[in-house]
Amino acid sequence: MGEDRELTASEHDMNAKWDACIHLTLRRFVYSSLAGAFGGLVFFRSPVTRWASVAFGAGVGIGSAYTDCSSNFGGYSPKLAPPKLDNAPAPKELEE
Repeated sequence: MGEDRELTASEHDMNAKWDACIHLTLRRFVYSSLAGAFGGLVFFRSPVTRWASVAFGAGVGIGSAYTDCSSNFGGYSPKLAPPKLDNAPAPKELEE
């Protein structure tokens, strides 16, 4: 039936990354949704805008978790370095 095999180092690392990403995503989704619900209760009277506030908070949580998880899996780095301007040529003066 089931094969008894041990996980290789790369499979174990990938499973750990997925576990961390799922945990991070759920945590940020819940906390951001709760923050959106609280903000909606404080700032808005209409139920529609309150739900929109909750949806916005959930979107922020999922988006930030996606950014962190993609960098964990070898995607782009969310913390991009500013371009180096040391070797840039000096701007030329326009003559009229």
